[in-house]
Amino acid sequence: MTAAAVPAVRVRVDPVDAVAGVLIVLSVAWRAVVSRRGFLAIDDFPIVSQADAYGLDPGHLFGLYNNHFMPAGRLVTLAVERLAGYDYVPLLVLMLLAQLAVGIAFYRLLKLMLPAGWGLLLPLCLLVFNPLTLELTAWWAVGVNLLPMQFAMIVAIGALVRYLRTGDNHHLVSLAAAVLAGLLFFEKVLFAAPLVFLVALCLYAPGGPVRAVVTTVRRWWPAWALLTVIVLVYLGAYLAMSTTSTIREPSSAGEVGTFLGQYFGESLAPGLIGGPWSWLAAGDGTAVVAPTAAARWISWILVGALVAGTIWWRRWVAVRAWTLLLLFALLAGGLIAATRLGSALSGVAGLVPRYLGDVMPVAALCVGIAVCGLRKLDGTVDEVKPPARLTAAVVAAALFVASSFWSSVDFAADWSQKAGRDYLRTAQADLAVAGAGTVFMDQPVPEEVVPGMSSPWNTQSRFFGPVENGPAFVTEAQRLSVFDESGHIRPAWVDGVRAEPGPVKGCGYQVNRGRTVRIPLRAEVVDYWQVLRIGYLSDKDTTATVRAGDHPARSFAVRRGLNAMFILLLAGGDEVTLKVADASANLCTDEIEIGSLVPQPAG
Repeated sequence: MTAAAVPAVRVRVDPVDAVAGVLIVLSVAWRAVVSRRGFLAIDDFPIVSQADAYGLDPGHLFGLYNNHFMPAGRLVTLAVERLAGYDYVPLLVLMLLAQLAVGIAFYRLLKLMLPAGWGLLLPLCLLVFNPLTLELTAWWAVGVNLLPMQFAMIVAIGALVRYLRTGDNHHLVSLAAAVLAGLLFFEKVLFAAPLVFLVALCLYAPGGPVRAVVTTVRRWWPAWALLTVIVLVYLGAYLAMSTTSTIREPSSAGEVGTFLGQYFGESLAPGLIGGPWSWLAAGDGTAVVAPTAAARWISWILVGALVAGTIWWRRWVAVRAWTLLLLFALLAGGLIAATRLGSALSGVAGLVPRYLGDVMPVAALCVGIAVCGLRKLDGTVDEVKPPARLTAAVVAAALFVASSFWSSVDFAADWSQKAGRDYLRTAQADLAVAGAGTVFMDQPVPEEVVPGMSSPWNTQSRFFGPVENGPAFVTEAQRLSVFDESGHIRPAWVDGVRAEPGPVKGCGYQVNRGRTVRIPLRAEVVDYWQVLRIGYLSDKDTTATVRAGDHPARSFAVRRGLNAMFILLLAGGDEVTLKVADASANLCTDEIEIGSLVPQPAG
């Protein structure tokens, strides 16, 4: 047979699939443009520096961070840290690839559960172009938890639907695997268990509420038994490891009401139509939603019209879809209300977009079902009204994407302002040209870079751990440097309590003949770690011991001539004692100050 006689193989590409693929890729590109302007932020620095400090230590990989269990996330972070340190680009690429996987998995789920057609593009766009999920592909500490959670939820729903249709237990294995894999990244993937139960109950169980619950439990009990075992075993292990230090309780019912009002009325409702359109800066992390009053009213009206219209159009299919969304959103919001309120930031907790990161896939699916309909377990579709036309689907999706692009402008502008990036880069530039012997004492980095609540991972020694050729830290030095608030290296000084003037003219306090000299301070020193700076004149090289209050004395080297020494020590009380080891040496000092390190004043 000649080559010309070989029949040509034609591959037919579904146009809806092709457009969906383009939209998923475009959404990832859009997120890349938004996120690349930023950098690591707040929790990212402790997570990366812990990877640098502990590596593959099981206590690190399986330990909790801020009560989050994320061994797979820690392992991925470790791999990137070993290769690239604090480089943001590899982490951004991983988040974008995860987003790509989420988009593909969600479209496959839509094809499984919804009727085929152009209407699939609307729920797809609602998820992949949603501004409320921009945080997931920008901030590593958020994305490393929530992107795997979204993927696990989507795969788990798909596995459950296939099990409901076929009864094949292989799909239960897929369901369990999706949940277990997700739990390696985020403990909140436990929510996949009640989610899939609600999917079966609200979408596929026949009859009214009571009959539907009974049917769901009896007919598909193997799935619930399997998930119950996973949840109980995991939850028992997690609670044994967790602490209550980061779990807070709401202070009042009003606080819960405010949170839920923001959660549903200012975050979820605008998010369903491409909002919030405007944002409020929230330090070095991502912004929180801040829709205007007019934007809120518009979103409520449009969402209300969507709910009412789809119920009129799809009848009970839409009612069931909206019920699923409401129940799951209440479950997710209720957990936040029970564990994250009761602080100074509770007044804006409902505006934090990541708290809806697990709700948005469910919201997009429910909107799709309410608009397009639902495939029954036998694969058929109950058509109450004619299906959505191409024009309507394309226009709705295009309007949502345009709204999302508008919302992302303010988000991107805020995300581009990164105190942690500027501080780190300034410090690295100054370290590169610093003279040999430049040393520092460990101090916290600025609060806006890593908050004090992350202590001790907010200290400079921890922060600069992953930095190649980072700073050297000491507990005493003749010449000491500090990083100022912007990251520049400056000569160090001490700001605190000074000693009273000494009695010996031209000398101050004279320390010789092996005597211990008591030097009164002008005020009492707070009992804690402090830095003491002593300027002195000595006629010999020797050693001296200094003590502040009842704490152990610190020895330091004394050099002949006019010198100074910075010493880190536990201090307290209202006096300092000083003694030189060589009884023949003569040391004079009238310059002692105890307090905190600051940049040396100009001049």
